[in-house]
Amino acid sequence: MTAPRLPLDRRRLLATLCIAAGAVPASATSQNSQKRRRPADAVPLTYATRPEALRWAEDVATRRDLPPGWARDTVGQAVYLSNVPHLMLPPARGTAKNWRVYRGRFIDPLRIGAGARFWQRNRTALARAHDEFGVPPEIVVGIVGVETIYGQNMGSFRVLDALATLSFDFPPQHPRATARQAFFQDELEQYLSLCQRTGMDPRQPLGSYAGAMGMPQFMPSSWVRYAIDFDGDGRIDLWGSESDVIGSVANYFKGYGWQPGLPTHYPVQLSPDADLDTLLAPDILPSFRLARFAELGARLSAPGQAHEGPLALIELQNGNPAVPGNTPSYVAGTENFYVVTRYNWSSYYAMAVIELGREVAAALGS
Repeated sequence: MTAPRLPLDRRRLLATLCIAAGAVPASATSQNSQKRRRPADAVPLTYATRPEALRWAEDVATRRDLPPGWARDTVGQAVYLSNVPHLMLPPARGTAKNWRVYRGRFIDPLRIGAGARFWQRNRTALARAHDEFGVPPEIVVGIVGVETIYGQNMGSFRVLDALATLSFDFPPQHPRATARQAFFQDELEQYLSLCQRTGMDPRQPLGSYAGAMGMPQFMPSSWVRYAIDFDGDGRIDLWGSESDVIGSVANYFKGYGWQPGLPTHYPVQLSPDADLDTLLAPDILPSFRLARFAELGARLSAPGQAHEGPLALIELQNGNPAVPGNTPSYVAGTENFYVVTRYNWSSYYAMAVIELGREVAAALGS
């Protein structure tokens, strides 16, 4: 953790005292001050200087029945984060995906150990969420572990700043810039409404560079739709209440159509002449019935032979396929696998969540 910075006036006072005591040469202090001085255009930009942002705030106030002055003042206090737009850009084309590397980032002793402790602390809440929403504990545990290591890393960006930056300064070179900017403007609107309704100070919450909040990293719209008071204390707290987090994640999955008892995926064997172009065309959307799946060269092992719903062939690349040993991995994804990807639209993410939950369950002997 980075040590907190002293306010500027206290830093100057400390420097003066050090010079007086002979600890720091005055010339060195002057040189360092010159090096640290930022040009005028690097001064933090607040959206109070952006007329279009303030007009947007007034429109939101009208639509949401918010106090217009409060909405303008809140948006005006948001600070432009110059590093955030770059973080939203997709990786350069030609970058090979690698499931083994990706998996190693999330399935490690740190997360497994933290997950086991989280599960042990919350056995009752996890069991109740399973009973009420049909979502197994290992899925909830996998989500919270992948997202924030069970609350250890919930983000250091002010949510208001991140959402405002992406609402009004989304990188235009992004291939879906228009749609994504509209998405973040909707999230900022949801955030303002949420804060006004709950009395939360919009300037205080910290989250990810995309504005996701709390242990489960809910975007504001997900908080509004799916966050619940699962510990019964009369308020929703996704930063401090592990019970609220568990109930909210399970409610999220139920809202996206989780089917109790349905596996997320099955092992699959591909024939040498499998029609991969057809099998992979729908991506992660389950589109093939069992018979058609087999006709195209993808056959399930015994546990999957009784499956009645649609399936998707999930390809997990392992680096450059031209390199020996880097052949892709494949599984047959069910509708529940697709539900996991509604949390993050990535098959790699979904598999990391599923496998982390399984590893934690194995560590506990559950």
